[in-house]
Amino acid sequence: MTTELVEELGRPVNHKRIGRIMRTHDLASRKRRRFRVVTTDSKHAHPVAPNVLGRDFAATAPNQKWLADLTYVPTDEGWLYLALVLDLFGRKIVGWAMSDTMPQELTAAALWVALGWRDPQPGLMHHSDRGSQYAARHYRKVLEARGITVSMSRKGNCWDNAPMESANGTLKVECVHGEHFRTRAEAQQAIVEYIGYYNTLRRHSSLGNVSPAEFERRWHASAISLGQRVSP
Repeated sequence: MTTELVEELGRPVNHKRIGRIMRTHDLASRKRRRFRVVTTDSKHAHPVAPNVLGRDFAATAPNQKWLADLTYVPTDEGWLYLALVLDLFGRKIVGWAMSDTMPQELTAAALWVALGWRDPQPGLMHHSDRGSQYAARHYRKVLEARGITVSMSRKGNCWDNAPMESANGTLKVECVHGEHFRTRAEAQQAIVEYIGYYNTLRRHSSLGNVSPAEFERRWHASAISLGQRVSP
């Protein structure tokens, strides 16, 4: 909030003053809920990849490390399941798909969106939990065909995919909690709009308080100025 006001006003604003003003007007950030629906089915016969990522969440360029996960949104028609793919470098959501069930096609659809948008070169790492949707043969074949290294979290260890879990939590708090979706279509529209906001406008403290799109834009500009070849 302080960073946003400083840029809007064009002059310094003390964060303590902002805090006092927010308390005076009863303004506060939304809190995360503890309720959780299990979306990981690790009881399957598919092969499980090792945890190659090893909680190394550092990336020096786009398309080095992607994280993937499933989450859910309640509606009056029932659950809407959402598959996401996140580029770890700029915390940008690069792939998504939604469905009223959790078939293997859902995660594959999100992956294809990400591949079509980013067109990564071989050498990318893809990290997810060990659920059946990610361990399935078809999903793994797509990754292997593109020269993508497969990495999976250890059983029951959400910290192995912490940045993805954080992005899921942020989406739920800022887009879902406190909202009432009568239909899955309403929820889908809200989520698509939020992803656009998340990628292009929402500031991230881990990125120096700029949006994922701005963070990547600055990186591209810097790389080009240094004479480096970068993908579009």
